[in-house]
Amino acid sequence: MTTETELPVAQLLDVFKALANPVRLQVLRWLREPERHFPIEEGIADPHEVGVCVSQIQAKTGLAQSTVSAYMASLQRAGLVRATRVGKWTHYQRDEDRIARLVDVLGREL
Repeated sequence: MTTETELPVAQLLDVFKALANPVRLQVLRWLREPERHFPIEEGIADPHEVGVCVSQIQAKTGLAQSTVSAYMASLQRAGLVRATRVGKWTHYQRDEDRIARLVDVLGREL
């Protein structure tokens, strides 16, 4: 049983699994400062408002779109990013509240 300030073990494992991949970890770092890492003129929406388009993440990583989508789904399942649809495109941004809670829990639990 967990309290409101704890995360279930399964959720913690999802976070650790998502962050164990160096590309996913790098993407999460890039999303912290999207304007620095993703050219705004190439985006179709404000990266602070709706996030960064998967196609921009794909271009920066050089990976296949399906791989990037799978990586972003893993980060989303772990609660580290939120997805927003804009037309046919999916945009991702960090879930700063969730990340802050995770850091707090890790600081107390480990």
